[in-house]
Amino acid sequence: MSELTQGAGPAGRPGVVIVGAGMAGVQTAVALREQGFTGTVTLIGAEPHQPYDRPPLSKAVLLGKAESSAFDVDFASLDVELRLGLEVTGLRPDRRELDTAEGAVPYGVLVVATGAEPIRLPGADGVPGVHLLRTLDDAERLRPVLARQDDIVVVGAGWIGAEFATAAREAGCAVTVVEAAGRPLVGAVPPEVAAPMAAWYADSGALLRTHARVERVEPGAVVLDDGSRLPAGAVVVGVGARPATAWLTGSGVELGAHREVVADDRLRTSVPDVYAVGDCASFPSGRYGERLLIHHWDNALQGPRTVAVNIVGETLAAYDPVPYFWSEQFGRFVQYAGHHGSADTMVWRGGPDGPAWSVCWLRDGRLVAVLAVGRPRDLAQGRRLIESGTRMDPTLLPDPTRPLKKATA
Repeated sequence: MSELTQGAGPAGRPGVVIVGAGMAGVQTAVALREQGFTGTVTLIGAEPHQPYDRPPLSKAVLLGKAESSAFDVDFASLDVELRLGLEVTGLRPDRRELDTAEGAVPYGVLVVATGAEPIRLPGADGVPGVHLLRTLDDAERLRPVLARQDDIVVVGAGWIGAEFATAAREAGCAVTVVEAAGRPLVGAVPPEVAAPMAAWYADSGALLRTHARVERVEPGAVVLDDGSRLPAGAVVVGVGARPATAWLTGSGVELGAHREVVADDRLRTSVPDVYAVGDCASFPSGRYGERLLIHHWDNALQGPRTVAVNIVGETLAAYDPVPYFWSEQFGRFVQYAGHHGSADTMVWRGGPDGPAWSVCWLRDGRLVAVLAVGRPRDLAQGRRLIESGTRMDPTLLPDPTRPLKKATA
């Protein structure tokens, strides 16, 4: 345990300050108490709302099936101080202070958990009817749009674009999704895997237009670079997100090529007693031999446990998870575990035209990633096989009736 956090609180010395009240920040506070940390824990959030979970925003909250997605955490009983509606604007490591609109906030140990912020569409700021979907306020602004059944143009055919299009079609809206690339999920899955997913849009009644670049957005319309004019009662922008780290500029905390915090395998930053976790930080993966930047919910759930152990414990823990995420879109449950970037073999399990299928990626005969559509057992078994580094038999893998755990070498 850092000397600066021992006896924090009653002795008057600063304890742990967590910046960011999303999943990563909340779970860090919870994990610290679970690890027996007795010092002061302060959780700072820029939004005024009680800390909430984000995945329901594109589903239950958006469709009016839930009013909020607040975490079921009793912060008072955990003795965690919440400072909400407070934006942190800078970090001064030499003074061990944070800059905020309410003055300096001292810390003994700092955890950066500020997540990611959506990339905005150039030239669209201030245009009526243009929306993002990242915060609770965003979802609440979009709820009446769906209730009115407006014609909607979604810019970007990534995970969030597909999930919003799904909700909008469920609400009865006419939906057009425009994607600058030639296929959905560019950068997430290979072309041959994305190909069957493209058909899901038409199956749901949504129109997917690829190779379509937005020239400009006008009130009531989206104009593409080929001159096409798409009527739009609302425009939803889902073109990606970047780490929310502008406030760290000039602090001495090393930032990477994507403006993410560069953490080590213990999730420590380049500044002493400053950790980083969740969407805002990359870490070196020994499992995959490269640095990973993961913008998914499970990373924000798992990383805080490592941070808490390393703040409280005498023995440091390394962070090297099997990445995992899921997406519900167009009536399908899509799950992914691992990282396929270094794979040398790809194997299909089941036909991609069917309702359920999987794709396995191998490297040197070992499973490194699996994507499962409607096959949760493949995902669960595959994740364990990735963790164990078990060698697989590629001749047995294609049989979708054979459990993955029975396809080992």
